[in-house]
Formats: sequence, C-alpha cells, structure tokens
Amino acid sequence: MTIFAVRHLTTYSYRRKVHFGEHRLMFRPRDSYDQRLLTSSLITTPEPADVRWVHDVFGNCVANVTFDKPATELRIETNIRLEHTPDIPLDLKIDDQALHYPFIYDPLETPDLERLIVRQYPDAADHVGHWAKQFVKVGHPTDTGHLLMTMCYSVRESFAYQRRQGRGTQLPIETLELRSGTCRDFALLMMEAARSLGMATRFVSGYIFVPARDGSITLGGGSTHAWCQIYLPGAGWVEFDPTNGIVGSRDLIRVAVARDPRQAIPLSGSYDGSAHDYLDMSVQVNVVREEPDEGRVNGARSMELAGGLAS
Repeated sequence: MTIFAVRHLTTYSYRRKVHFGEHRLMFRPRDSYDQRLLTSSLITTPEPADVRWVHDVFGNCVANVTFDKPATELRIETNIRLEHTPDIPLDLKIDDQALHYPFIYDPLETPDLERLIVRQYPDAADHVGHWAKQFVKVGHPTDTGHLLMTMCYSVRESFAYQRRQGRGTQLPIETLELRSGTCRDFALLMMEAARSLGMATRFVSGYIFVPARDGSITLGGGSTHAWCQIYLPGAGWVEFDPTNGIVGSRDLIRVAVARDPRQAIPLSGSYDGSAHDYLDMSVQVNVVREEPDEGRVNGARSMELAGGLAS
C-alpha cells in the first residue's frame, strides 16, 4: 500500500478584470478497492461564491463552482492524499468463455455495455479497425489478454509521445496517421480499436506517478494523465495505459471515467469578456509518494475546504 499526494494548480491570466462563469471541476479520485481518498483541499483565488457537488452520469464527483468577484487572474489549486494499492493483473482471470477472441458478453450486461462498444468517431475506410485486426491471429485461437496487452505495448513502442497544451483530442485516424500524440490521443485510439473488435471501453482521466524524473521512461507526468479501461468478463474493468504500456493500476490514480474524453475534462469554465482579454493558462501537477504514517492512514477521511475550491 502506497500513499500518494497530488497537487494540481491551474492559473488563468487576463489583460483586465473579467467576470467568471461557472467552472466545472473533476479532481476527487474515485474510491475503490485499490484507492481510497484520505484528505482533499480545494482553493481558488478569488474565493468562490458557491460550490455545488454532484455525481455525473458515470458516478464521477463533480464540483460546480461559481464566482461573484472579477479579477485579472483565476487560480485553482487542489491537493489530495490517497491510499493506493496497485492492481497488477499478470493473470487477468478472464472467464473461460472469454479467454479467446472473439467472445460475447453476458446478455444481462450487454444492454449496459452497448454504448461503450459502439465506435464514436468517423473512420469511413475502417483504418482503425484494420490496425486492430493485426493483433488477431489468423487461423489460430487468439488469447484475449495477450491481444489487448500486445495492442497496448504496440502503441508504447510504435508511436511518439508529444505533449500538447491545446484543448481537445485528435481523431483516432489522425493519431494512426501521425504515429504521434498525447496520452489522451493514445487512450482514444486504443478505445476505438478495441470497440472495432466488439469490446466495451471507457476513457479514464487522472494522474500518474513518475518514480524518478531523471532517466525515467514513464510518460505523462507534470499534467493530468489519460488511459482507458476495457471490460473483460470475469476480470471486470481492466486498466490499459498505452502511453506507457501499463496494464493494471500501477502508479495510476483514477479520477473520472467516461464514454468519451469530452465527458472527463478535469477543468472547464468560462469568463465574460473578449478573446483579446485572455493572456495565458498554466498547469502544474505534482504527484509524490509519501512514507506511510500509521496515524494518518488509520485516521478518518477528511475534506478541507481551505478558503475556496478548485481543481
């Protein structure tokens, strides 16, 4: 069991004072058997007029924050601490009927998975589908786990990671053509590839712990991170991080899951002003591993709303 501490700071700068619309924040990790939130603080400058918490359609925690004071800078900071037990499924323990591809989902689960199986992005020539089929053996049984692990590792080895600050995600066919992208681009490519094979997938937004920056081959640190989950009968939702070739939750901190990346944006909002008023945005994410402190670990969970809220 590991304790991770995450500091996430976003700063927006403007040429003159502007009024801020409602901001939607997704930063509270999803509690599960392999991660448990211990403490959380949310701070904004200026201070919020109101904070309203809701669960979205996927069960993610969302904070809706409103402001009543204009400012030339909006600063949003979150600090979380959580227990994390890495799930490293060397044996995925898939049900016998799904050990080999193709397989079918349980009729009771299929209605709930259907929208997560349907492909979401245009690909008239089925380039993504053809790419996915190269991992399926011809004339021989294809091990389901091996198929997906090989696909995940193939992205890690064959595509170039390029950090991009712009909003949005590349179309999967663009990522396939460019052979480069960000973590969210790679996650979406693997999702659409798995969907082309009839598998249910979800987009995951969160953080990644990079053990040592100097010489580390782990990619995606210093900002929010993205990967995907694929539903496998018997194994459930299994994490696949194609950016780093990770299978399982090692060093991954889940915050939100969604059918589409646009539903899991960590921070979104608006301001009342012209495009010329906007100067810059900066994002800083620090994920560190703490030494376990028995008193703190066994203590009650707490949420500290220190002076305001943010993500």
